[in-house]
Amino acid sequence: MESNFNPAIARAASPEENTYCIMVIILYYDRNLKIGAFGPRFDRFQAEAGLTRKHMNQEPGLRTTEKSEKLTALSVVEAARAIQGGSLSAEIYAEALLARAREQSDIRSFITIDEQAVLAAAREADKARSAGASGSLLGVPLGVKDSYLTSGLRTTLGVSNLKDFVPEHDAGVVSAVKEAGALVFGKNNLVEMSYGLTGNNGPYGQVKNPRALERVSGGSSSGSAAAVAAGIVPAAFGGDTIGSIRVPASLCGVVGFKPTTGRWPRNGVAPISHVLDTTGVFARTVEDCELIDQVVTKAPASTASEKGNLKGVRFAYAPKQYLDLVETDVEARFYEVIRRLRDGGAEVFEIDFGDEFSALANMTTWNLFFRETMEAIAGFLQDNSIPTSFDEIYRDLKPGLREVWQQLVLPTGSKWLTPGAYHAALTIDRPQIQRLFTEAFATSGAEALLLPTTPCTAPEIGKENEFLIAGKEVTFAALAKNTIPASAAGLPGISLPMGKASNNLPIGLEIDAPTGSDRRLLTLARRVEALGISSL
Repeated sequence: MESNFNPAIARAASPEENTYCIMVIILYYDRNLKIGAFGPRFDRFQAEAGLTRKHMNQEPGLRTTEKSEKLTALSVVEAARAIQGGSLSAEIYAEALLARAREQSDIRSFITIDEQAVLAAAREADKARSAGASGSLLGVPLGVKDSYLTSGLRTTLGVSNLKDFVPEHDAGVVSAVKEAGALVFGKNNLVEMSYGLTGNNGPYGQVKNPRALERVSGGSSSGSAAAVAAGIVPAAFGGDTIGSIRVPASLCGVVGFKPTTGRWPRNGVAPISHVLDTTGVFARTVEDCELIDQVVTKAPASTASEKGNLKGVRFAYAPKQYLDLVETDVEARFYEVIRRLRDGGAEVFEIDFGDEFSALANMTTWNLFFRETMEAIAGFLQDNSIPTSFDEIYRDLKPGLREVWQQLVLPTGSKWLTPGAYHAALTIDRPQIQRLFTEAFATSGAEALLLPTTPCTAPEIGKENEFLIAGKEVTFAALAKNTIPASAAGLPGISLPMGKASNNLPIGLEIDAPTGSDRRLLTLARRVEALGISSL
């Protein structure tokens, strides 16, 4: 089933299942029906379906819409704990999320949802739990960016010539979370071939920002961020090459975690650059990211329990590199976060990466991004027996993107990076960026670097190619200005909501850490989150 839902719940059913289906529709669409005071209509369906209050996990006196809102607001950790403990049915939870997806279908956060498969998997999770099975993510539905292969579920990569492609195997990350009991809720919309920062997809539509429907969601993992922000799923997977997790996380007001490059599996995920690409996740809380990181990497469970106390923690920030082009509201919120961190016991101090840092990071990252695309995609299609070719995908791209590829991605293009320049980017420029970060962390003693994730809030749809930041005319590429350096160096980074600007739109705080220190980064981020910066 595609992202434009039929209001009815699609189920091939026995008479008993049809009864249950009708009952669920009544529960979710009759605004006057109260849990705990169902009346004869529900009693009849309840008796026919053999359901009790325990099946529905009802709270007496709570309206159906309020109950649904409670379910769709659950974090991954909360949902997993409730399902494992038996206080929440995985099937009822899935029903609530599917209903939410129908309500929010206009934001176009999903390309594909197979409702019957979601409900069947949820029922199997309930049976498994009843039989004594356990799993860190048992029964929890997760969104998956449509650049990930998913066995038995359509995978389009965001292009129309793969609209009927159904893979036979899962991407590595998907396999890992399935082993922990998670359900694939659906495939999230994205920019074609993950090539863009605003969420505009020609074949499958513009993803809208749930915080303001006239604004972009960010990209390329646009649907994943929007689905979490809209309460459709508690978490969703994305990919980050130059900021494609952190940028939409900032613009949509959710948490977005980019692991150290190479820490998470990348097999089965359509690439752009083997040097820069990483898989990652969007969630409502840092704790959710910690749990999912633990599942994906099979890392030991975190033993850190401190929250809010940052005594002894050293943070750095680099205003010359990361605050040189930001909106006034963004800068004000950032300095308010610094004040709050200091009040929480942290030491926060200024550092300087040097005059050439930003230009070097920008040039190197974009050079690698464009230069590696063709070889990476062609190899991925061949290795995974995907029934299309690079040339066919290129011919089917929307005109603006096709022009970019023609100039920068194709070897015949006027801006194709020469072999010598490519070699220099790999062996001289990128190592220099990595050295600058390593030296900055070592000499300053900072555990992490703080910066605004994006220099502004979400631009308006249709105006993202020409808008103003602090009075300067920019294009959508400016959205990744601050995320690019960590991508170039392969550092782990996480974006946390840090309140809203005067236009009532979210702003993100990015925290970057040294290569390989992902678990420490997540611990620090959870402690920063506990200071309540999202409510600034």
